[in-house]
Formats: sequence, C-alpha cells, structure tokens
Amino acid sequence: MIDFENAEYLKLRPVKDNAFEDLIRPMFIGGEEIIQCFQTVRDGVVFTSRRIFAINIQGLVGKKKDFTILPYSRIQAFSVETAGVLDLDSELDLWFSGLGRVRFEFVSNADIPTICRTISERVL
Repeated sequence: MIDFENAEYLKLRPVKDNAFEDLIRPMFIGGEEIIQCFQTVRDGVVFTSRRIFAINIQGLVGKKKDFTILPYSRIQAFSVETAGVLDLDSELDLWFSGLGRVRFEFVSNADIPTICRTISERVL
C-alpha cells in the first residue's frame, strides 16, 4: 500500500500499455481500459478509464506485489507542474478524500495533458 506519509512515485517513464496488463486485468470491471502506463525501475502506475493502480513490486525477485487502487471519485483536487528548461520533470499532485496527497513525478516525455484530461473527465 502507498505510504501516505511519504506518497511519492518518482521518475516515472512511459511504457507500453501492456506492461502491467497481466497483473491488473483480472481486477478490471466491465468496460475498464488502460489509458497510460508508467514505470520506475520496478514499480508502476497505471491510469485506467476508472481508477489509478499504483503497483509496488517487492522482494528480491519481485514475486510479491502490492496494489493500491486510487479511484478518481475520491480525488478532491489536483495540481500539475510541467517540465521547464532546467527542471525536466513534470509533477502531478493528487489530494484524495480521507487519504491525503499522492505525488507522481514524470520524466520529460510523459503525456501530461492526457493524464490531466483523464482526471478532469472523471472528477469534474
């Protein structure tokens, strides 16, 4: 589970939409589709049409996996900081009702407008 005292996923880079599909597809509900996938060294974040999956790969060989599911319906506010000239990373802060803030930091080639549009369509 995400440690909401230090809830940060750093240096997320875009990966193919099927990178985590085998892990999360069994948890999908009707009509749910993957929108974008991101990965750190081992962990991942998947934005679907219904929710956000934060995947924490644990252990030496990665057999143990922890899934935190963040429904869009619980988002109270969000903030986006785009990449600049010297700061090449983009940041997305999400505030969840009853949980607190979660921060995702993306490398410069991440499609931040699509992420914002996805969240806005589900929250507004």
